[in-house]
Amino acid sequence: MPAFPDAPDPMVLHPVAGQPRVVSLRPLVEHPAVEVGDYTYYDHPTRAEHFVEDAVLYAFGPERLRIGRFCAIAAGVRFLLPGANHADRGPSTFPFGIFGAPWDSTMDLVLSAPSRGDTVIGNDVWIGYQALVLPGVTIGHGAVVAAASVVAADVPPYAVVAGNPARVVRSRFDEDDVGRLLQAAWWDWPPGRITEHARAIMAGTPAELERIACEIGRLPQ
Repeated sequence: MPAFPDAPDPMVLHPVAGQPRVVSLRPLVEHPAVEVGDYTYYDHPTRAEHFVEDAVLYAFGPERLRIGRFCAIAAGVRFLLPGANHADRGPSTFPFGIFGAPWDSTMDLVLSAPSRGDTVIGNDVWIGYQALVLPGVTIGHGAVVAAASVVAADVPPYAVVAGNPARVVRSRFDEDDVGRLLQAAWWDWPPGRITEHARAIMAGTPAELERIACEIGRLPQ
């Protein structure tokens, strides 16, 4: 996808002037198991450019980590992919087969470890310091994950979750307003429109974004 007109270039590695600790992940990440949308950034005081090495763990299988656009990911966040799972079909969870002959005859059992599929992070998600996201979790659009949380189950759109395991503390908006925001889907607007309405996106109301989405042809009148 080409750089947005009328908006900062999403392919600039360090998008914040004078802040090398902030990196845009789209131009940084080159890993077949990781997909990242425009303007999603990672903040780390010393290892910002080591996101995949530090934050994406056990990416051994076919499952992917898919992160949407306009997400903010704090230092110390970890995403565990299903390669971390061990089979638990019998008395032991030890993966004998990975050590080769003569134990390689058990590799079919090693590879039978359960998988919940891809880990999916929606658009406009904020993941706080040292949060841990377990394999196969989906975090909905607009959600907030509190620092040091362990996300073991799906997170609804626009929910705030905290704790170990992370639980919903509150919803950022009521059900009707969440529906309006999901319909408006501001993160998919043309770049010029995002720039034009950035203040409303940050500080307006769901009804206001719904109205703008109608005016710019993103929703039917």
